[in-house]
Amino acid sequence: MKKISEDVIWQDRKRTFFGLPWSFTRYFITNEKVLIDVGLLSRTEEEIRLYRITDVTLKRSLGERIFGLGTIHCCSGDKSTPEFDIKHIKKPRETKEMLSNLVEAERNERRIGLREFLDSESDAIDND
Repeated sequence: MKKISEDVIWQDRKRTFFGLPWSFTRYFITNEKVLIDVGLLSRTEEEIRLYRITDVTLKRSLGERIFGLGTIHCCSGDKSTPEFDIKHIKKPRETKEMLSNLVEAERNERRIGLREFLDSESDAIDND
């Protein structure tokens, strides 16, 4: 994978068997975006800007709780990725809180409110 030009605040891999990171899915969080890098030979990198994230939810199945893992489900205003998961990661509660704080800080810095996303979505529906 190419070097990420921004400072990475958090990174982890999707965990598989017994909570071990035997996966080709990597997650990165910077000050401005979430990056999801998937694949070994053919790779896809998805980028979601933090200020576009509208909802962050923590999900933990029994198996995830046994191994200290969790999945963070995010809804966003991004047209190509309206929903995405950060699956089977360690310290999910701390990561969710950090992500929520970063989203709020990025929105405050850009002076963007949730209402602006809702207004733009309703305009798009009205125009169709």
